[in-house]
Parts: sequence; C-alpha cells; structure tokens
Amino acid sequence: MIEFFALLTQLLSTTLRAGTSLIYATVGEIYTERSGILNLGLEGMMLTGAVTAFATVYHTQNLWLGVLVATLVGMLMATIHAFLTVTMRANQVVSGLSITLFGRGLASFLGERLGPASNGGSLVGMRGPRFSVIEIPGLSQLPVVGALFEQDVLTYLLYILIPLATFYLYKTRNGLNLRAVGEDPQTADAAGIDVPRTRYLYTILGGALAGFGGAHLSLAYVPGWTENITGGRGWIAIALVIFAMWNPARAVLGAILFGGINAVQFRLQASGTTIPAAYLNMLPYLTTILVLVVMTWWENLSHRVGAPAALGKAYMREEK
Repeated sequence: MIEFFALLTQLLSTTLRAGTSLIYATVGEIYTERSGILNLGLEGMMLTGAVTAFATVYHTQNLWLGVLVATLVGMLMATIHAFLTVTMRANQVVSGLSITLFGRGLASFLGERLGPASNGGSLVGMRGPRFSVIEIPGLSQLPVVGALFEQDVLTYLLYILIPLATFYLYKTRNGLNLRAVGEDPQTADAAGIDVPRTRYLYTILGGALAGFGGAHLSLAYVPGWTENITGGRGWIAIALVIFAMWNPARAVLGAILFGGINAVQFRLQASGTTIPAAYLNMLPYLTTILVLVVMTWWENLSHRVGAPAALGKAYMREEK
C-alpha cells in the first residue's frame, strides 16, 4: 500500500510539471478568445519563448531574466497578431498560422546559431541552469497531495494565477467588460468600452502567458533546448480552451489530463513495455482528441454554448 501511494504521488508530481506550461498557455488563450480574438500562434510563441529563455539564461546565468525575456518575446509576437487582426482586420486564422510558422522558424534559427563553438554553434540538445524543485517541509511528505508541494517556483505561481484569473474574469468590472467585448462588441462599444484597446490588451496578455509557458519548458520541465521542445503543446492548449469552456478554473483539469497521460506513457516506456514507443508518444494527443469529441457531442446534446459569440470576427466601428 505504501508503495502504491508513493507511485501515485510521483505520477501526480510529474503530471503537474508536465501540465504547467499548458495551463499558462491555455489561460492566456482563454483571455484572448474572451475578447473575440482567435490566436492560433500559441505554438510559435511558446517555441520562441522557450529558446529565448534558455539562450538568455545560458549566457547570463540569470533564470528570472530568462523568464522575463521569454514573456516579452511572447508579448511582441502577440502584438503583431493584434495589429494584423484588430487594426488591419486580417483573417485571424491566417494571421495565427503565420505567427506559428514564423515562430517555429525563428526558434530553429536561434537554436542552431547560439552557443559555444565547441558545440558547433548550436544549443540543440544542450542542458543548462534550471528552476529546481522546492519541497515545502511537512506538506511535501503527505501521501499523494504532497505532490502539490514539491514543485518548481513557476508551478507554485499557478496556485495564485488560477484563482486570480477566475476571480478577475467573473467577479470584476474589467472581467465583465472583457466578456462583453467577446460576446457583442457593438453593444460594448455603445456602452463606452474601447473594443480595439480591450482586444489588444488581452491578446498581448495571452502572448505573455504563452511565452511564460515556453520558459517553463526550457528552464524547469526539460532544462535545456531541443528542437521542437513544445511537442505541439501550443495546439493542445487551443484544444484545452474548448475543453475548459473558456473557464480558467476548468483549464487545470484539461492540463492535468494531458500531463497525466504523458506521465503514464513515460512510466510505461521506463518499465520496458512491449508497446512501441511511437504509440505511447501518441497517447496524450489521442486522448485529447477523444475528450474533445466527447465534449463536443455533450455540448451539442445539452445545447450549452461556451464560445464567445464574436470569436474570430473582426470589428469595425460604425460611423455616425
């Protein structure tokens, strides 16, 4: 029994670490989509956040500076997306995909050219400083739930972010204004809410959290830089927004689901299972697709609507 609880605690701990970057990106995307802007550029933002965070820390040995740079890079890329979709009224899907392609190419370019000459001028596969696990005395020794208290500091920040993001969205006037812009920008504009400013603000916030999530990947979860370190997490985050019904609190459940399946497949590979590794690597993504199919079926069956009504629609103020 003791060994069972120890295994469960270890799996939960790994699950939380694997899901941390997803939660940051998902919460950021929820806020962006609540304003009516669809951001398909998360994957590119997370990749550039990861590589710039690692490169910064590798050369400065300052972990928090790396997080700051990754966050700023995410904000910069989100600003480009906001300019194209809000100011220029470009197609949001095309703009987001362009950001992802640009981010993937930029991350690959930086990863191949930064680093010492002894490594051929490449950071690919290199390891560096990391945010270490901090165990809270007493609490970390508890069975199962102790996994919550043996995490890195970026994961601990989620314990503040999730309730704060939920409270802000549903219990504050600014949160009400945000939801109003996403549901009916014309009415929100008539009520005195600056629709373009709101969309800019929350698109940039979403990019900041995506960059922050990328920094967690290269500075805590997998300390270092490898090509395509995100492994499609940006796309998974977009899917988890639907799973969460655009609610930050429910985003945690989706991230834990993905992280849990990820932890199980690593455990199976380590145990020497006869199942091919390629099939095990597909498990988290197949599970996400299955859950989305079930959720979509259930939402259609129960006639509940979660997506903001103006999501993906450009807004043009009517001249009087």
